[in-house]
Amino acid sequence: VQLQASGGGLVQPGESLRLSCTAPESIFSFASMGWYRQSPGKQRELVANIILNGNIRTIYGESVEGRFPISRDNAKNTVYLRMNYLRPEDTAVYYCNVKIPEPTDRTRLRDYWGQGTQVTVSS
Repeated sequence: VQLQASGGGLVQPGESLRLSCTAPESIFSFASMGWYRQSPGKQRELVANIILNGNIRTIYGESVEGRFPISRDNAKNTVYLRMNYLRPEDTAVYYCNVKIPEPTDRTRLRDYWGQGTQVTVSS
C-alpha cells in the first residue's frame, strides 16, 4: 500500500498546518488510518487515528487532543490532520499509517507507512 503524505513545513509557534494522506484504495479497506510522529531520540507515537472497522471513531494522543482534529474525505481516499496552535514540542517527522487485517487472520493487523513529512515549529 503506497501512501502519499504531504503538507509539512516550517511554522512559528501558534500557527497551523494541515497534513494530507491519500491512499490508493478506499479507506474502508483498512482497519484504521491516521498519523504518528517521531522526533529525534524518541519513540514513534500516536498523533491521531480513525478506526474504520466496526463503529467509526477517532482516537488522539494525549498531547494533541483538542488541537489536532483528524478528518476524512471518503471520495478522495484521504485523511487530513489539521494541526492548530502548534508548539515547538510538536516538531517531528509525521508519518501516515494504515493498519490492514492479515488475510488469514483478521484479528492481526499489519502496519503500512507513508514516507514521512517534516513539521518544524520554531520562532
